Amino acid sequence: MPESLYIHIPFCIRKCLYCDFLSVTYNEALAKAYTDALCKELVLKKELAGELKTIYIGGGTPTILPDECFRQLFTCLQNNYSLSPSPEITVEANPGTVDKSKIDAMLSLGVNRISIGVQSFNDDELKTLGRIHTSDEALRAIELVKNSGINNFSIDLIYGIPGQTMDSWKKTVSKAAAFTLSPTHISSYELTPEKNTPLYGLIEKDKIKMPDEDLVLSMYNYAIDYLASRGYEHYEISNFALTEFSENHPHLNPPPSISPSTCGRGLGGGGKAAFKCLHNLNYWDRGEYISAGAGAHSFIRGFRSKNTDDIRRYIKDLNKGTIPQSESTEIKRDDAIKEFIFLGLRKTEGISLAKAKELGLDMPCVCRELIEEGYLEINGDYLSLTRKGLPIANTIIVRIFEGLGLD
Repeated sequence: MPESLYIHIPFCIRKCLYCDFLSVTYNEALAKAYTDALCKELVLKKELAGELKTIYIGGGTPTILPDECFRQLFTCLQNNYSLSPSPEITVEANPGTVDKSKIDAMLSLGVNRISIGVQSFNDDELKTLGRIHTSDEALRAIELVKNSGINNFSIDLIYGIPGQTMDSWKKTVSKAAAFTLSPTHISSYELTPEKNTPLYGLIEKDKIKMPDEDLVLSMYNYAIDYLASRGYEHYEISNFALTEFSENHPHLNPPPSISPSTCGRGLGGGGKAAFKCLHNLNYWDRGEYISAGAGAHSFIRGFRSKNTDDIRRYIKDLNKGTIPQSESTEIKRDDAIKEFIFLGLRKTEGISLAKAKELGLDMPCVCRELIEEGYLEINGDYLSLTRKGLPIANTIIVRIFEGLGLD
């Protein structure tokens, strides 16, 4: 049974120029009606869940919700779901919507991990992205989180922003990993303009220009090297977790959701990092999970399902006692194999050759050419991307699919 739960909060003060996720402008009445509907969906799905080890509340901007909505949501969870003794409970936070009252409320409800959407410490770059906060506001938000007692928090960064230079990227990364901030986790994502976003339109009209590929690659490699020097393990293509005994952060202990003897291994994945995101590791390991909210996806008993994106229909259906599912797909063998490969290779640990063999895959044979070219390597039971292969992971995965005769 699923041991992970995702909850989607689709509200924002305004949509960022690059954002392709489901989100709408915040409306208090709609947010309260949506929270009521969320709780109804959670009650309807409670029999599907096992003992929850991770809960992740994302968006949108979850921290835009009134405190009373947060309390209502967590009361519903506590009354209807079984939680493990020390679950990882993450909430995404926008620096522009974080204050002491909000953080204290989340802490009192059991939240023990915050993911802060900083994106950049350069104000010009934040404006290009359409973010509502400034660099100073991001720093204040981080200090509020640290001072609250939640020392397990992540910072999201973006590279490849129009107008971004290597110098500005170095300053952002060094500030993010500074001892004074001490995040336990850093995510570093390449900006990928999505169709139907304002940013994509500006690029198409030549009003702004994306950085060249060589610069973007240099930014990625710099983040890997610099964060390693600061005690962060690169455990997934875009994610870095503080190691258990980092000399740069000696005052930090493993988060309450992880015992020292199992640091970084929680729901899957090996390695020494104490502060890996256990919720996301479950995704990359193809673990089951349930979700609630408009546009939310679930993976249960071999089926991937999705709720409607229409927020008003979502609320209306749940008021009638119906789960507003818009699609459900059974994952057949070929798709399961593809998921095993493209999700597993996101982890720097790679994919288990023993598990691949159980699926009937002779990966060393299929990937011989890629191994000889230096894009993949075998370490013990694991096949993984090399440093050379990481930046072109999608291309490598397509070649593996072709070798397996998969479309």
